[in-house]
Amino acid sequence: MARLTLREAITEALREEMQRDENVFIMGEEVGAWGGTYAVTKGFLEEFGERRVRDTPISEMVIAGAAVGAAMAGTRPVAEFMTINFAFVAFDAIVNHAAKVSYMFNGQFDCPVVFRAPGGGGKQLGATHSHTPDVIFAHFPGLKVVCPATPYDAKGLLKAAIRDNGPVLFIEPVPLYTSPKVRGDVPDDDYIVPIGEADIKREGSDVTIITYGEGLHVSLDAAEMLAKEGVEAEVVDLRTLQPLDMSLALASFKKTFKAVVVEFGHQTYGIGAEIVAQLQEQAFDYLDAPIKRVAQYDVPAPYSGELEKMALPDAKKVVTAVKEIL
Repeated sequence: MARLTLREAITEALREEMQRDENVFIMGEEVGAWGGTYAVTKGFLEEFGERRVRDTPISEMVIAGAAVGAAMAGTRPVAEFMTINFAFVAFDAIVNHAAKVSYMFNGQFDCPVVFRAPGGGGKQLGATHSHTPDVIFAHFPGLKVVCPATPYDAKGLLKAAIRDNGPVLFIEPVPLYTSPKVRGDVPDDDYIVPIGEADIKREGSDVTIITYGEGLHVSLDAAEMLAKEGVEAEVVDLRTLQPLDMSLALASFKKTFKAVVVEFGHQTYGIGAEIVAQLQEQAFDYLDAPIKRVAQYDVPAPYSGELEKMALPDAKKVVTAVKEIL
C-alpha cells in the first residue's frame, strides 16, 4: 500500500497495464520525449520504447482516428488528449467511429480504445481551455465515460478501462492531479474498480449529496462543515457517468428524503439535470424538498483567478444549498 497523488495513481495504472499486455500502447502529443503535458508518462519512452510510446502530430482528429483504427486491428491504444477541450476537434472519431463501430458492424469489430482527457476549470487557463463537457460525451450510447476523484479509484478504473473491449473516455480532473488533500492509499496488488458502479464516500442520514470528480472533494468539505452544525450528509460519488449507476443515490435519497447535486460543469442541461430527473421519476414519493443543484455558473470561465473561483462550486455554496432544503 502506497500513498499516491491522483497523477501518480494514473501513471502506475498505465505502467502496470503496459507491462501486463504488450498490445497496450500510448499515443498523443508530447507523451514520449516530453513525458506528457502533466508528466503522467514521464520515463515511459525510455522504459517501453518508441513503438509503444508514440508522439503524434498536433492533430486530435488524427490521434483519435488512428487510435480507433489500431483498436479495431487488435491492439489496445491509450490515446491522450492534452486537454479535454481539444477533444472537440476529435468529436467525429470519438462519437461516430469509436462509439458506433461495433454496432454498425453487428459486433464483428471491437474497439478497445481509451481516450485520456485531462479536464476541468480552476487553473486560470481561460474560457477555451477550462471546459467541463462531460455531459456531452455521456449523451452518446456506445461510449463509456469515467471520471475518478481519488487515487484508488483512478488506478482501478483506468485498469478496467484499458481491459474493456469498448471505447472509454477517461476524464482526469486537472486540479486534483497533485493536490495534497487528494493523496490516498493505493494497493500494490493488481485490482480493478468496475466501470458503472457508484460509491458511498461518506455516510449520513440528513441529506444526500450526489457528485463526481472534483465535486467529490468540495462535497466532503461541505459535509464536514455541516457536521459541526449537527447535520450529517451522505456523499455519493458516481465515478462513472456512462453507464450511470443511480442505485446508491436512490437508496440514499429514500433514507434522507432530500438531495443536493454537485457538479463542475455548467448547470443548464448538465449532469445534475439528469440526476434530478431520475430521482423524481423513480423516488417521487420520498421527495420532502426541492432537489438543489450546485454547479458552475452559466458563463465562460473567467481568466481572473478570483472571478473563476466565484464561478465554480465550493463548499460554502453546497452548505447553503443544503440549508435551504433542510
